[in-house]
Amino acid sequence: MSERFHEITITVNGEEVRERVDARKTLVDFLREDLALTGSHVGCEHGVCGACTVRVDGVVVRGCLMLAVQCDGGRVETIEGVADSNEIADLQQAFIERNALQCGYCTPGMLLTAQELLRSGAVPSRETIRVHLSGNYCRCTGYQAIVDAVEAVAKARASQ
Repeated sequence: MSERFHEITITVNGEEVRERVDARKTLVDFLREDLALTGSHVGCEHGVCGACTVRVDGVVVRGCLMLAVQCDGGRVETIEGVADSNEIADLQQAFIERNALQCGYCTPGMLLTAQELLRSGAVPSRETIRVHLSGNYCRCTGYQAIVDAVEAVAKARASQ
């Protein structure tokens, strides 16, 4: 019989965290409830909407589909950490300027997913942007402004 609680050590936004967690607790619930990092949201809880998006060891994942214990020894970056590092400052500004956010529920996941696409330094086509963001649902903006913002940042970064 396995233990219900486990001691884990995770580096979250650059800071080491040691916690005792329920083996069944999702990563997004751990971040929100235990660490008060509420930028990643709980939406569908099936990995479909993208509201719970975080980075684990540099890879964008759905926090609702990953257990906190799976991250033991790993590095987790939330929207708070990525924003505080100014890594996505230009994306955030572009979202504001192009009204690519309204209620804001999907915005953290959109920003992390867009940054994942833009990290290569290439300027993706609008279709590539749409496909890459297709796992993130937005019920407010109609996506056009989001694609505009991501495209503008890709072009600006490429010209630097």
